[in-house]
This record gives sequence, C-alpha cells and structure tokens, in this order.
Amino acid sequence: MTTINKTVLSMGEMASGAKLTVPVYSIKGRGEGPSVYIQANMHGAEVQGNAVIYQLLELLKTLPVLGDITLVPYANPVGANHKNGEYTLGRFDPITGVNWNRMYHYNQAQITDFVDHLTNQPQAEIDQQFQQLLVGNIEQKLEHNQYGLTTGQRIAYQLQKMAHQADLVLDLHTGPISSKHLYCPEYAKASASYFDIEHTILIPDGFDGAMDEATFCPWWSLSKQLATKGIAYQLERESFTVELGSQELIDLDVAEQDARSILSYLQYKKVIDTSEFVPSNITRYGCYLKDYKAFYSPMGGMVDYLADFGQVLRAGQPLARILRMDNYGDGDALHYISLDHDVIPILHFASASVNQGTELYKVFSKYFELV
Repeated sequence: MTTINKTVLSMGEMASGAKLTVPVYSIKGRGEGPSVYIQANMHGAEVQGNAVIYQLLELLKTLPVLGDITLVPYANPVGANHKNGEYTLGRFDPITGVNWNRMYHYNQAQITDFVDHLTNQPQAEIDQQFQQLLVGNIEQKLEHNQYGLTTGQRIAYQLQKMAHQADLVLDLHTGPISSKHLYCPEYAKASASYFDIEHTILIPDGFDGAMDEATFCPWWSLSKQLATKGIAYQLERESFTVELGSQELIDLDVAEQDARSILSYLQYKKVIDTSEFVPSNITRYGCYLKDYKAFYSPMGGMVDYLADFGQVLRAGQPLARILRMDNYGDGDALHYISLDHDVIPILHFASASVNQGTELYKVFSKYFELV
C-alpha cells in the first residue's frame, strides 16, 4: 500500500482570529519520476475537483508511485465558504473584487536576468537553479513584504510555492454549466491526448494571472531565451487547467472516471509505474485561445439554452432562444440567437435570467482535430 501523508497548511486568519486552513496530502515516490502538484476548488462553487482528488487518493493507494505527488483539495477556504443563500459565490475575492485565479505571481525580468548570468551548465543544474529562483521569489513575497499581502495573494502565493516545486501541475476547475475541457500550453499539445477530454484550448506564452500560466510560462520563457543564446534546452515542465464539468455539484462516479483520466496522463509521464490506464479512443478537438470566443447576450430576458455541448453547431442553427414576456401581444416574445459560422459550444451561463451583455456561451469559433 502506498503511504499517504496529511498536513494542514495555514493560509491566513479571519477577523475573529480563526485560522484559514487547507489539507495537503503527499505521496513520496521512489525518486524515479517527475513530481506532481494537483489542486482543486480555487473557485468556491467549483467543487468536483475535490471528489476527483478523493478518487485519486483511493486509486493511488494501490499503485507503484515513482514521482512525488502533492494534492490540495479545498485550495481556497474563503471561496469555498462564500455563500449567498443556496449559491456559492466564491469566484471573486469579496474584498478586492479580483478573480481568485488571477492573483499568482510572474516576473519576466527575473527570467531575463537569470539567463543573462548563466554559464555553460548542464540542464539539470539550470533546472535546479531556476526552480530555486522561482520558489525563493515567492518566499520573499510571502515573508518579507513590509506592506503586506491581500488575503487572495497570501492564498495564491502559498499554493504557487508548492506548485513551483513540481514538474507537472494540474489545476482542477469547473465551468458554470459546462462540458469537460482542457487548457493546455501549445508546446504540450501531445499530452492532451492522454486525458479523456474531447476539447482542448491551446494557450500561448502569455501570463494572465492563472495558476497554469504562473507555472508553465516561466519555463517556456526560459527555454525560448536560452534558444536565442544557442543553448539547447528540453522543456519538460507542463501545467494544465482541467475543467471537469459544471459547478455547484459533485458526482463521485464521474470523479472516478476523471481520476482515471488524470492517471492515464501521469502514467504517460512516468509518474506511476503501471500500464493499467489507457486513454479513451475518442475524437479530440483543439482550439487556439484567441479563437475561444465568448458570446454575449444581445438582449435581456429568459434564456432557453438550445445548443448541445461538444457538438458542431452549424451556421444559422440556434444557440438559444430568449423569452421576452413584456413583448407578448404587441411584439416578438421569442427571439432566436444564432451565428453565421460553425462553432462548438463548450459552456453556458448558469442562470436562465440574463441581462443584456451577459456572457451567454463560450464556443470554439475555429477548431481542428487534435492528433
């Protein structure tokens, strides 16, 4: 049986003095494979990832583990407890209004300075020194910031410190009402086929504050800057945002399928020593981030969402119809919404009640088969 260790990490304090804590589960591998960091529930309503971590722990108990694995459910204790009636609101810090998943740290100038001072060293030494730089920078911000940190920054930086110590990072999320999809750096496209996820968004080398970008962008930038100096570098660090479906609910049976999907990827990366997990034989579609489009409602009203997730919606076919009872009897009560080109719908707004300008759907506006 694999040994699973549990620690409790303090993420901050409430006004009453009560501690904000999260559980951290760790598995010590044999030292023969890459290390992994997996977190879930950074946004309060996105709870399915916690069920996936449970199923991962259950499966990992009986598997030979080569690389160290760290798993953090309930990663954001403030967001998880931010309720309003029956709804969990925890997408934005209620004090600052900032998206919880946009508070991670990235310092491009630091990478340039690191490359400028490199001598002729083997990649293993470069990797070790660069990782120490990233971790040390986060420690500096956590422990020696005389002006202090916001609650969100303190949570994000402590999570990022753990993530920077891993070779592979998975950040588990969900959408409002959503299909499963994957955010994947463009250079790691080959890895997407090892997840049982049909739709993949390919991300360029650009930082917008999210965990996946905060952990893959530094290494991608390092490899590109080394290339300009004629230094060969094999980029092996990978980070993904794994979107597991819809928010505000868990399904433990589906979570086991999701856990097996993740283990298929970890098997491919030689984190676990087994041949048990085989990726599904499915057609996978890709879309570049620039072509992953939000469609905003052209009017207010009550929305009947018509388009099926993951299926090609042909030009002119309705995405949705909007009911306007205020127009009944003296105007058009039903308004059909469509686009003039083929798309693949991925998610839609959680409520049927929308204002004009609400983000109604997100779609692949241009897509291609991933091979």
